Amino acid sequence: MNGTLYLIPNTLGPTDSLDQVIPQHVQQLTSQLTHFVAENAKTARAFLKQVGTAKPIQEIAISELNINTPQAALQALLEPLKAGHDVGLLSEAGVPAVADPGADLVRLAHANSIPVRPLVGPSSILMSVMASGLNGQSFAFNGYLPTDAAQRAKRLKELEARSRQEKQTQLFIETPYRNAAMLEALVAACNGSTLICVATDISLPTETIRTRTGAQWKGLLDCGMAPDFHKKPTVFLLLAQ
Repeated sequence: MNGTLYLIPNTLGPTDSLDQVIPQHVQQLTSQLTHFVAENAKTARAFLKQVGTAKPIQEIAISELNINTPQAALQALLEPLKAGHDVGLLSEAGVPAVADPGADLVRLAHANSIPVRPLVGPSSILMSVMASGLNGQSFAFNGYLPTDAAQRAKRLKELEARSRQEKQTQLFIETPYRNAAMLEALVAACNGSTLICVATDISLPTETIRTRTGAQWKGLLDCGMAPDFHKKPTVFLLLAQ
């Protein structure tokens, strides 16, 4: 009989309050597993050490699946499941298979009639929508936007137009050291009435989430009152009015 592929949520950053972020039953199940697929084996071991494991960590099998993993290598990752072992799919941060290469393994598991079970945990996408005050009935996650300034401005205007037409919240992220450039581009490209939310370090002690209009953000930036979000994971959201 095939094992079960468990989709295990990770924290969204370093925290000493694991119980406030990862439910106890998820930690308990995770601690019993002996096979994992993770984006990075080193950071996966650090998470497992924090959770605690029934077996010594050096006896736990951890295979890597990241953006550099060729599609041809995915089938081999299913072998422990086909041998009857339960396997945990662990993201680098947050929930696996959402804006995450683990989605390819989940799809392959379904194709091979392997049970897939998602577990409860933090999602920066959902939590930012929850806290933004923007439209939670209709929203879209757009991943990373172009790094070229002209292409990024064009894309922001497209997202704002879609938001206005469909009354849909648009979400995207940026490499943390470029957060300031992203907010400046947002303010420059969008209408002053467009609502913009900046959600930083979600679920961590340093969490800050603020929603302002484009005009209000411009005023804050002009006064040198940009958010403290340099090199901190941040989700950006906009809703055109």
